[in-house]
Amino acid sequence: MIDPAQPGVLLTLFSFAVVIGLVVFVHEFGHYLAGRIFGVKADVFSIGFGRELLGWTDRRGTRWKVSVLPLGGYVKFAGDMSPASQADPAWLSLPAEERKRTFQAKALWQKAIIVFAGPAINFIFAIVIFAGFFQAYGIPETPTRIEQVIEGTAAARAGLKPGDTILSIDGQNTRVFEDIARVVAIHPGERVIVRLRRDGRLYDQPIRLDSFEEVDRFGNRNRIGRLGISPGAQIITDKPLPQTIVAATVRTGQLVSVMITAIEQVVTGRRPVEELGGPIKIAQFAGQTATLGWQPLVQFMAFISINLGFINLLPVPMLDGGHLLFYAIEAVRRRPIKPKAQQWAFMSGLAVLVSLMVFVTINDLGSLGLWEKLAKLAG
Repeated sequence: MIDPAQPGVLLTLFSFAVVIGLVVFVHEFGHYLAGRIFGVKADVFSIGFGRELLGWTDRRGTRWKVSVLPLGGYVKFAGDMSPASQADPAWLSLPAEERKRTFQAKALWQKAIIVFAGPAINFIFAIVIFAGFFQAYGIPETPTRIEQVIEGTAAARAGLKPGDTILSIDGQNTRVFEDIARVVAIHPGERVIVRLRRDGRLYDQPIRLDSFEEVDRFGNRNRIGRLGISPGAQIITDKPLPQTIVAATVRTGQLVSVMITAIEQVVTGRRPVEELGGPIKIAQFAGQTATLGWQPLVQFMAFISINLGFINLLPVPMLDGGHLLFYAIEAVRRRPIKPKAQQWAFMSGLAVLVSLMVFVTINDLGSLGLWEKLAKLAG
């Protein structure tokens, strides 16, 4: 049943600001911290874009500020004066000691680490959150042995039986039942190969998964895959901190794998582009998750942090991955790409990102029913 108690606008906006603000801060702090380690001066550390709402300048000369548009953030290093990381002409006229503290004065490998540190700390942040929950509440693990096969489902049609143990799906190992649910969910209606153990023997069973539309308590609809099996009892295990960190790292890697699969499905047309969401959808989910308690909201924050880290590593100009791509090319060529070529690339990257932002915003508004309401008014 759909819970009609949707979060209010104020709770939604507050939850969105907390989630995005903290995740963006973590990302930019990764850049800032790596820059500090290599002796680069940061001129500005901003959460958000546009006009400054509040801020202060620390004793190192860094302006820390919160700006009016909370859709990202940036660290502006000394000597890094353009989106393509090209130095301002005035850089050459700086005193030698001051020029040493600029981004452009650093070695290529140091600049690459400074850029990579942003996405990296997003993943680390998620690992810390998952490890904290696992340490506090234990690690939920359910054996992959099938307890029940539901009649009329994909599993029943394929001949799966109680007592079978699922070892992998499409080459992805399924150590616990939660792995099965994760892999199956992102392959609705698709044919997969299930490796299972039955009576001590191994079998590779092709199965066409069912497609099921899931509706959560807030009315959000999502098409997921379904196999049609039930597991045995879940086991909660307490493990030492090192093993907890490993489990949290594995969990983070699994979510990255899900993102890669989802993008590949959208690109190949197996998943509708309407499922792509943007800031409005994130705000909606943040508000809805906040109504469930602080624990789900913190876990949602970990998921958004992984998203931010992953997206920023894509080799698109204007993103961290685009910078890293240019650094890799420079390392191979032993000379940087011409500034004009970089400027064109970053202008193209900006156009792609703006177009994507407009597209996902249209999707978000559509998911809220805006276009249907306007069509009814027009009719």
